[in-house]
Amino acid sequence: MNSYDRFYKIDKDFRNPYARDRDRIIHSGSFRKLEYKTQVFLNQEGDFFRTRLTHSIEVSQIARSITSNLGLNESLAEAIALAHDLGHTPFGHIGGDTLDECLRADGHKNGFEHNFQSFRVVSALEKRYKEFNGLNLTFATLEGILKHSYPYKKSFLPDSIHEQFNLDTHPSIEAMVVDRADEIAYMSHDIDDGIHSGLISFDDLRESELIQEVLAKVEEEGISEDEDEMFRYRFSSHLINHLVYSLLEYSKDKIDNSKIFSSTFDSKSDIPVGFEASLETKIKKLKKILFVKMYQHKKIVTKMYAGGQAIKGLYKGLMDEDKMMPKYYYKQLETRKKHRVVADYIASMSDRHALSFYNEMYGKI
Repeated sequence: MNSYDRFYKIDKDFRNPYARDRDRIIHSGSFRKLEYKTQVFLNQEGDFFRTRLTHSIEVSQIARSITSNLGLNESLAEAIALAHDLGHTPFGHIGGDTLDECLRADGHKNGFEHNFQSFRVVSALEKRYKEFNGLNLTFATLEGILKHSYPYKKSFLPDSIHEQFNLDTHPSIEAMVVDRADEIAYMSHDIDDGIHSGLISFDDLRESELIQEVLAKVEEEGISEDEDEMFRYRFSSHLINHLVYSLLEYSKDKIDNSKIFSSTFDSKSDIPVGFEASLETKIKKLKKILFVKMYQHKKIVTKMYAGGQAIKGLYKGLMDEDKMMPKYYYKQLETRKKHRVVADYIASMSDRHALSFYNEMYGKI
């Protein structure tokens, strides 16, 4: 279905096309592996902390709420949200950055990029049909996964992608909603996880005007910070609600639901999904505080460094001895370049599989 038609009718399936996309994504092996892939805290840190799976579910929930209120296609947004992180390596962003460095240092200039990897997972790497590779998703879902919110011009994209997608245009409005839902979700749950872990406190965040406004709403309910879990829950709820309502208010009069295809916008401020300029500024300041006080905390940096070293070791070991790969990947060496098969295998691993295999490979049994 090469269209963004929001007024489909069911044909030969009890689901609409985008609901079918969603179901195929949920039942994929790559989606299940997100349960054991790092968001910020390594999976071994404990059962409470978010993973790529819980993050994707939270993004999906927020995106569904927004699209349903804006008269957009909820199933399309849900499918894009659930698939948007499928290409992430183990160990969060450091894993992808390290794999990219390994490939480039080995002379492979295209490197690794997790957004394109997510697209490759659903369009090529998942094998569910005898006749072709991929999950056979609709054009709109594939474009949303590939582009997120903006035109996607990358030097490493093969000619086939240029032929299928107009890379000079923005994706669907639903894809833009998912991009902002992603932002809302990770700000909220990273704060929750960071405070629960003891790496940051609300006092650390009070220099953020946005945080001050949200904390005031929690305190109006008569809940104190001593009531730790409830206070954090109410804080997250108010933060998400504040951002969602603000986005809806900003966007509601800017979206033209009569248009099937989205346009090319001249600047970021022209994009119809977003926040007022003053709130955008507050969000940027909050992100900077989180980067300095949490993402760069020595405990996080130490864990991420260890994850990066594991990626380096896995890449070197598999390039030296490709017979260590499972049969599914080893057979691909007959038709595909070795470095890309190795990278796909590493990217597919969960954190615990990567650590276990690294320890086995280097004798730490």
